[in-house]
Amino acid sequence: MARSIWLRQERAGRGPVPEHSRAEITAAAVALADEGGLAAVSMRKVAAAVGTGAASLYRYVENRDELVELMADAVVGEVDLDRPPAVDWLADLVELAHAMRAVYRRHPWMLDVVPGRGLGPNAIDVMERALGAMSGLDVPAATKMETFALLNATILLLVRAEGAVPDPTGEYARGHLEFLASVAAAGRHPHLAAALADPTPPPDPGQDLLDRVLPRVLTGLLDTNGRTG
Repeated sequence: MARSIWLRQERAGRGPVPEHSRAEITAAAVALADEGGLAAVSMRKVAAAVGTGAASLYRYVENRDELVELMADAVVGEVDLDRPPAVDWLADLVELAHAMRAVYRRHPWMLDVVPGRGLGPNAIDVMERALGAMSGLDVPAATKMETFALLNATILLLVRAEGAVPDPTGEYARGHLEFLASVAAAGRHPHLAAALADPTPPPDPGQDLLDRVLPRVLTGLLDTNGRTG
């Protein structure tokens, strides 16, 4: 099996200077994906976009999967890691999550990238920032790594939900609630009926779903009661 693309030099020590660069090829592939989704990215189309033949791309990447790795890590590099840390670990992770979600919104094809495919230098820098935010917490390192993975998974889930329901407070939502009410009224789902009858006010629809959900997920994962940070 070939070594990771991140462990291979872009240019061998001998031979002619390459006509193109990984960065140029990656940028062309990202542009294709931004316009037509990940399925629009083929070696032939990327080669055409940079003005070369498809066969020549294999001088830079072993296969399309490696190209997708380059693409994913390139857009993750848009996350701003130069901002000052927030006041505490939770706020810092939530701010980082907002920046990561912005990447997925700008590049929706990232939702179709196989998890772990984009674990390159930029993604590792983002991981380092997250681990730094958690450095003061008295929890095992493995728990912190799991938390970062689940942080990313939660962001993906929320972005997918946003795309699946374009108007979560409009006509679709009203119709959905009407259906649930009719099911509850039939009497065969008492727990659902009790949940719908709960007098507790529902969450503020104007509050960002990420701000409402993610802090509960993170504090639950890290069990921070009485811990430092």
